[in-house]
Amino acid sequence: MIIFGTRRYVYQLAMVVLVCGRCGSTAAHAIRRRVVKFTLFFIPLFPISSTYSTQCTACGVQHKLPKDQAEQFQAGQAPMQQGAAQL
Repeated sequence: MIIFGTRRYVYQLAMVVLVCGRCGSTAAHAIRRRVVKFTLFFIPLFPISSTYSTQCTACGVQHKLPKDQAEQFQAGQAPMQQGAAQL
């Protein structure tokens, strides 16, 4: 009997200060990467999919991010240079 499946991992890449599009407050946002990996006998072998998102710490709303924008936030180079960026 072969046991296989998937497992989801969440990695927090960075914390950035942004203006939330929902609540309008300037708050910290967690930049996260979610990875789904194929498992065989409960051992993760290779990634199947990967998505990036940001979550407001004030209201909890989540927004999806493109990979290149998430990497810019992680590197500390915000796409908008003036003050706080807005999502």
